[in-house]
Amino acid sequence: MKDKKIIIGITGGIAAYKVPQLIRLFVKNGAEVKVVATRNALQFVTPLTLETVSGNAVYSDVFATKNEYSTEHIALADWADMLVVAPATANIIGKFANGIADDALSTLFLAFAKDVVVCPAMNSAMYDNAAVQDNIRCLKDKGVNILSPAEGELACGTSGVGRMPEPEAIFEYVNGIFDKKLTLGGKTFLVTAGPTYERIDAVRFVGNFSTGKMGFAIAEELATRGAKVFLVAGPTHLTAKHANIEQINVESAREMYNKCVEIFPRCNAAILSAAVADYRPETVADHKIKKTAGTETLDIHLVQNPDILASLGKMKTAGQRLIGFALETDNELENAKAKLTRKNLDMIVLNSLHDAGAGFGHDTNKVTVITADGTVREGTLKSKADVAKDIVDMLGQ
Repeated sequence: MKDKKIIIGITGGIAAYKVPQLIRLFVKNGAEVKVVATRNALQFVTPLTLETVSGNAVYSDVFATKNEYSTEHIALADWADMLVVAPATANIIGKFANGIADDALSTLFLAFAKDVVVCPAMNSAMYDNAAVQDNIRCLKDKGVNILSPAEGELACGTSGVGRMPEPEAIFEYVNGIFDKKLTLGGKTFLVTAGPTYERIDAVRFVGNFSTGKMGFAIAEELATRGAKVFLVAGPTHLTAKHANIEQINVESAREMYNKCVEIFPRCNAAILSAAVADYRPETVADHKIKKTAGTETLDIHLVQNPDILASLGKMKTAGQRLIGFALETDNELENAKAKLTRKNLDMIVLNSLHDAGAGFGHDTNKVTVITADGTVREGTLKSKADVAKDIVDMLGQ
């Protein structure tokens, strides 16, 4: 925690009265703390208290003339290593999830491209509301760390899930993220994500339903732990957020192959999660192919694309690791194990289309991880951000 720069974001929940104790824990352990508060938060805890325990001015008004910078939210986003929002009300969670920026804290969040920890705290009925749960899942899928609320007596007099975790628990959680972040410092990874598009003519292509969410989640997790990441992405609407990620956009399997072969020798490991087309049209028309009257069929001759995973498996040196993905519909485990051996992989991540809520287009995934030593670890259905954490955890084993 020493010399870390932390922003504590406070919102208008009764648990705000505990935040000065949290700030003292960070400061006592060597961190520098600045506070960003919503106007409602200052109904529960005073600016003087927060400034006294943190040693820094409180930022609560985007347009205040006393702000050090005219764009204070940008300056703070550049300054800090982490943003911790405690307590996080249903209101601020909804703003974060939907890109609403109408106050100091929500504006800062949109400008913040590093680690964020959100600590929900509210009445249990509010916490269980479908809209709140959807917003929490949305934040998890975007790589935000959610520290689940504790169970116990609530401010309204009832008991249930919704209490903000105690300051000591929040401190340990944040400290654990910093510890984990150091594990991949100095390492370089290649990650592939998304589909490839193989052109038929000027307007049509052969492709698949991959969105790239799994690969992007892996890249973000690696970067969060300190790695430099080259993310080679097929056509997708996603954009990498972390400063440690260099996103390289490609369209076709051959373009992805060329980039991977170029980059892999500079990397400690590669995780190839992209859904690469096995075949492409042999010829591509430079104009739109028109439908011909009286012709019921259109024949397209396909030829095989280069096998990126197999090629990197042949290139791999003793000091490198190679992780592949397999999407199977039949004999899943046997096919994945055969692919691991055939392509000289260290680990393979198996997706099955038989698992509800997993695979293409979903925000969740369920995978089975198989390592070269024969270990098989079957996971449960969880957010792709959490699956990414599990995959990266296994790299160290």
